[in-house]
Amino acid sequence: MTPTASPPARPEQPATGQQAERVLVLDFGSQYAQLIARRVREQHVYCEIVRHDITAARIRELAPRGIILSGGPASVYDEGAPRCDPAIFRLGIPVLGICYGMQLACDALGGRVGRAAAREYGRSECEVVEADSLFAGVPGRTEVWMSHGDQVDGIAAEFVPLARTATCPFAAVRHKSLPVFGLQFHPEVTHTPAGGTILANFLSKACGCHGTWRLDDFAESMIADVRRRVGGDRVICGLSGGVDSAVVAALLSRAIGDQLSCILVDNGLLRKGEAATVIDEFTRHFKTDLHVVAAEELFLGVLAGVTDPQEKRRRIGKAFVDCFAAEAAKVKDARFLAQGTLYPDVIESGAAADGPAATIKLHHNVGGLPDDLQFELFEPLRDLFKDEVRHLGLQLGLPERIVWQAELQPPASPSAASARSRNPGSTRSATPTPSCWRNSTAPG
Repeated sequence: MTPTASPPARPEQPATGQQAERVLVLDFGSQYAQLIARRVREQHVYCEIVRHDITAARIRELAPRGIILSGGPASVYDEGAPRCDPAIFRLGIPVLGICYGMQLACDALGGRVGRAAAREYGRSECEVVEADSLFAGVPGRTEVWMSHGDQVDGIAAEFVPLARTATCPFAAVRHKSLPVFGLQFHPEVTHTPAGGTILANFLSKACGCHGTWRLDDFAESMIADVRRRVGGDRVICGLSGGVDSAVVAALLSRAIGDQLSCILVDNGLLRKGEAATVIDEFTRHFKTDLHVVAAEELFLGVLAGVTDPQEKRRRIGKAFVDCFAAEAAKVKDARFLAQGTLYPDVIESGAAADGPAATIKLHHNVGGLPDDLQFELFEPLRDLFKDEVRHLGLQLGLPERIVWQAELQPPASPSAASARSRNPGSTRSATPTPSCWRNSTAPG
């Protein structure tokens, strides 16, 4: 059988310990959703991205400290526009709507949303009209980043304006009796200099978070979780030369020691000196049971004369699976197959239990393995973003030359390129780069 589908489709429970201060981002199709989550985590508050139509009952079960409604490309007045469960606003959990999320909240609570006189994209000077709550510590006039064609042009009597610009009279609002706030601009991008302060105010003043989430402590928790789950069994980890698999291997080595076996398929396509670096690090420093498959001639042979990128991808994939499976069969009594799946992979493949449903890309870290390769798939990094993984790698003792190497991006498939040509305004690419390296000032 193929590897058991990703573990932890684990039904989520109310957060405990470090994750007790959990905040949920409801994703309405914004390319900034992951960036919002990263900015929240930078405030030492654990944050997860969930689907926009998650029910209020499910949110009550998860018991977050706060909810953030992301931006998105739709108009709230369009038929079929994505909406959240309106009961969310009555849970008593603080809600912050950003751009489309603000429009949605105001519309649901009696406001009016319409087309702006002119689409606004870029920097704008914002005047703060109420300095407490979200804007505590923010200058009276501050630069913000706008990206919208619609805006709230009328608020219900229960709302109070907090800020305005020359073209947007309700650049920020709050509800008088409900813990509901709205920002027409994007606080998560670097072009809003006070954005971090505004998000911190929401998290601390509205949500009551104290910033207890620390990646260093989280790493120790992960190691303990690995030991509990693996027990005395053996784990195989495929090393690709990249940072994700290297950090997985380093984490597992720290957690279970000689119960780990690593396999490096040297396909002749790695960076110069990369195979030697990996071999040195995981034999000398981490002292793992490392299996190296010298497959340069095999890979270069199957690629000879092939020019089509998709065919190259298919041949490389098949050759890798054949080599990996043959070597894995030599590892006795292995139960788990570990891989470097990250949180963006989980979100973008639609694999998260409460995550966005649309599949943006296929989850390709492990795929097409033969039917007789029976392992449980193990993904210890599936809750982390890329920059968090790099931080973890340094903490575990990996050298900077492995941790900070640039990513090798695969070629886009013809179908993905075709999709982009049909919809050039799409807010998401078919093969998105990791969130922490994505340009935080792109439109969306």
